[in-house]
Amino acid sequence: MRARELALSRRRVAVELAAMTLFAALMALGARLSFMLPFTPVPVTGQVFSALLAGAVLGPWLGFASMVEYLAAGAVGLPVFAHGGGPATLLGPTAGYLVGFPFAAMAVGLISGRATSGLRTLAGCLVGVLVIYALGFAWFALWSALVVGKQVALMAALAQSVFPFALIDIVKAGLVTAVAPGVRSRLRVG
Repeated sequence: MRARELALSRRRVAVELAAMTLFAALMALGARLSFMLPFTPVPVTGQVFSALLAGAVLGPWLGFASMVEYLAAGAVGLPVFAHGGGPATLLGPTAGYLVGFPFAAMAVGLISGRATSGLRTLAGCLVGVLVIYALGFAWFALWSALVVGKQVALMAALAQSVFPFALIDIVKAGLVTAVAPGVRSRLRVG
């Protein structure tokens, strides 16, 4: 019986590692689905959807780890970010969003848990979006002051880093709420 339990445990670890890598790859794909708005250096991407889905499907710890795996791939130079790859991107205007993705996945996973209720998943996703915005906005304002050399007023910073994205990210949260149960049941992780 011990050998069977060990084999099942190894299989579970292999499935979880594969799922983490799958979601890191989904995140990279989401970065490629991007377009720029003329008034901000922050692109609209599919990354928010991917980060929220990672938390809802993988749970808090595997979701967090999958987003860290994604960031590590970009930090070593793989072109997985919306603007390519490399450590310079982690110091650019979108670095706060990038750092926010693992914490958003964790928040979604903690709040939604193994929810069968779409309401808990939606609540987790909306909190995840707020986490991304908090870190993205804070870094964007700091980056503007330190790197660009101009202090941006609070409302101007929000107008460039949060407001243009709010409606589309609420829609993404709704989409994640709709698809997460099916994806979770197919992957059998978490």
